[in-house]
Amino acid sequence: MNFSNYMNEWLYGDKGYYKTFKAIGKAGDFYTAVSTSSFFGASIANHFYTLIREDDFKRHGWLIEVGAHQGYLLCDMIQWLYTLDPTLVQTLKFGIVERQSEVQKAQLKYIEERFGSDVQISHFNDIDEVEVDYAFVVANEIFDAFPCELIKNGEQAFVQGNVVEWKEADKALLEFASTHRQVKGEVAVGYENFAQNMAKGIKNCDFVSFDYGEKLVRNDFSIRVYERHKTFPLFDEELVLANVFQKADITYDVNFGHVIEAFEAAGFTTEGYETQARALIRFGLIDILEQFANQTTQANYLRQADKIKTLIAPTIMGDKFKMVHFKK
Repeated sequence: MNFSNYMNEWLYGDKGYYKTFKAIGKAGDFYTAVSTSSFFGASIANHFYTLIREDDFKRHGWLIEVGAHQGYLLCDMIQWLYTLDPTLVQTLKFGIVERQSEVQKAQLKYIEERFGSDVQISHFNDIDEVEVDYAFVVANEIFDAFPCELIKNGEQAFVQGNVVEWKEADKALLEFASTHRQVKGEVAVGYENFAQNMAKGIKNCDFVSFDYGEKLVRNDFSIRVYERHKTFPLFDEELVLANVFQKADITYDVNFGHVIEAFEAAGFTTEGYETQARALIRFGLIDILEQFANQTTQANYLRQADKIKTLIAPTIMGDKFKMVHFKK
């Protein structure tokens, strides 16, 4: 099978890695910005609140997270919106796009623990089920989890018995890669359909997403496996695919040029593309931290400030992760 089908089976098949709820953080295979600090979600919510003040009709729209894991990000956003304006919890509607039923159950359980019956969540199995007048859609690390094809020097990867083989590449695949001056690396599959389905069902939309990658391809492989906070390049001679298939996470750096191209073709405009550090600071991260400092102990403030350094430090998440904001 081609590599994109193999990766799809790895992550989303009947026994796929994401079929059931997976711990993130110290107990899991990797960390995310969401698991690092609740100030990540508060900052994005602060940005959403700015958009609401500019266009009041948005306070009656939807806040939707795609790929919400346990629901930390959405809940952190709701919590901060309530702090800014308690009436928003009554006027806004909340949703999660999540296809796995077991993960949906974990999300509902966590949200009930956070808010009891005060916040109701609607689940959508796919983005094409969302049909609303306005939605602020947020996602963290979803584009790196789209299946991809692998190419090098006119060949593409196929997998037989958990062994990668190289054969002559599909011409259409190479033609697409050439538009990004790419001859080697990962070519994501599915961005176009995702963008088109979001555009089709949501009349007015702000979509804010964070992921790691660059706007230009490096013409090298970044695809790798994460297992218990250890990273293994896919083509590492010591990595046995049969031992990690569906048991560990597999990911790659996002080609944001491809993401932007897909969304603009679907009718979105690109409102912003910048490093995670710049985006979070512009969204009000430092102001939120200062407000927190006035309400807590010095020791607690320092603990949270240290976590925030992870989000914005150039050598950790600050520069490697990017934010892109699309509007329709």
